[in-house]
Amino acid sequence: MPRSAPLTPLGISALSLLVEEPMHPYEMYQLLMARHEDRLVKVRPGTLYHAVGRLEERGLVETAGTDREGNRPERTTYRITPAGREALTERLQDMLAEPVNEYPSFPLAVAEAYNLPAAVVLELLDRRLALLQDQLEFLQNGEAAVLKKDVARKYWIDLQYQQTMLRSEMGWIRSLQDQLRSGELPW
Repeated sequence: MPRSAPLTPLGISALSLLVEEPMHPYEMYQLLMARHEDRLVKVRPGTLYHAVGRLEERGLVETAGTDREGNRPERTTYRITPAGREALTERLQDMLAEPVNEYPSFPLAVAEAYNLPAAVVLELLDRRLALLQDQLEFLQNGEAAVLKKDVARKYWIDLQYQQTMLRSEMGWIRSLQDQLRSGELPW
């Protein structure tokens, strides 16, 4: 696979599902949503169909068959090809090994926060903390659910990573708020 055309996050998710078993795009969508993978990758049914189509054009997936249930439209089932497995492996290796600045919006907001009054910054950070706490609780509940189901840890280590990142961000925000409130950080 040429380095100039890396797999998209949705392409990675689709290939990962097809490693498990052949399936059609709507089945992939339902499984991604059931697993709450939309917290990791932006997914909509239409974009997933297009992503699978692009993977097929690149020879990374192929048609495994078609079926029809009742009056429903015909559904094409796809399977991953050897080239798809290789592309997935290479992309995951690159993503794990090489840090990339993805330009999240929060660091930019922090960098430009001096344009707002300190009281407003404090209030907005309180709102952010509440939303981050909700996300943390959702992830903690997800971890409890997979532990209860005895799902192998390798399938949900992202839950632990995301919780650690949320706790870190929340700790940093609280520290900044303390500095603003005490005057240690003049505004």
